[in-house]
Amino acid sequence: MDDVKARLDWFKTVILPHEAALRSRLRRVCRPGFDIDNLVAESLARAYTAKEIERIPTGRGYLFMIARNLLIDTARRETIVSLDFVADLDMLRSDDSLEASLTARDELRHLQAIIETLPQQCRRVFLLRRVQELSFHDIAAQMSLSVSTVEKHLARAVMLVAKAMSEREEGHFDRTTRTAGQPTGDRRPGVGVRR
Repeated sequence: MDDVKARLDWFKTVILPHEAALRSRLRRVCRPGFDIDNLVAESLARAYTAKEIERIPTGRGYLFMIARNLLIDTARRETIVSLDFVADLDMLRSDDSLEASLTARDELRHLQAIIETLPQQCRRVFLLRRVQELSFHDIAAQMSLSVSTVEKHLARAVMLVAKAMSEREEGHFDRTTRTAGQPTGDRRPGVGVRR
């Protein structure tokens, strides 16, 4: 009985806290329609049945390795395997720097999409100032504008970017809250839930 309790305690403290991170990583790696819940459950089950649990002090790497191996087994069984899928398997390594670079890449893509929606003059000033790091005088000369007009375009661009990023974060917070079990939409019979 003590062995079962020790294993359960180990599982709760070493493995289970990394379930959400694994699920998040798998969403990036796996093709749409892939049964991520099943893979996560199988990974957790295999981690629970590990031999010599005292040799696994950090569960994140161990859990990610199990999921990676299961994905490789799945790919072997499939007749056609996407080269992108095989390359993406490396994303299942638990390296925190990889997680940070993926997050940064996603943020950069969202920022680029936001910048593309800016009015033309604002976008050009924003890119010349923030990306190419030109001075206000150089931008004004290049665009045939006064320095004060350049400053106004930049201020407007920064305000629009900040507003769009704030709205995106609020939307992400709302989605996270809904998935954490918060009620959404109308729950009366016959009335659909809006997502």
